[in-house]
Amino acid sequence: MRYRCLADAVLLLHLGFILFVIAGALLVARRPRLLPWHLAAAAWGVGIEAVGAVCPLTWLENRLRALAGQSGYGGGFIEHYVAAAIYPAGLTRPVQVALGVAVLLLNAGLYARLWRGRSTPRARPEPPPRLPI
Repeated sequence: MRYRCLADAVLLLHLGFILFVIAGALLVARRPRLLPWHLAAAAWGVGIEAVGAVCPLTWLENRLRALAGQSGYGGGFIEHYVAAAIYPAGLTRPVQVALGVAVLLLNAGLYARLWRGRSTPRARPEPPPRLPI
């Protein structure tokens, strides 16, 4: 039971990581200190997709499931959970590369928008008029 719960926790962590990779720039808009973390996560996510590797979190989840007496799955997290729902025939290499490029373009667009918003000088509000004494 303990290993199954740990495997489920890794699954949720993996999902959170993928969501952070995909749209972490939105969090960076509110919390700029997350910028280096998001850039590193996005580079990792895009790199995994680009080379067609399997994320270590997938390996960890499968290992924990095996220790719990459950069967793991072949391939990666996206192929097993996401692609099974979106692409029932399976995740092909071109689709995998397209997903990586889409994540890269989405984040580049979000960062461009953030950068434009920060570099545009904002008008300072005028102080209230002084009352004559």
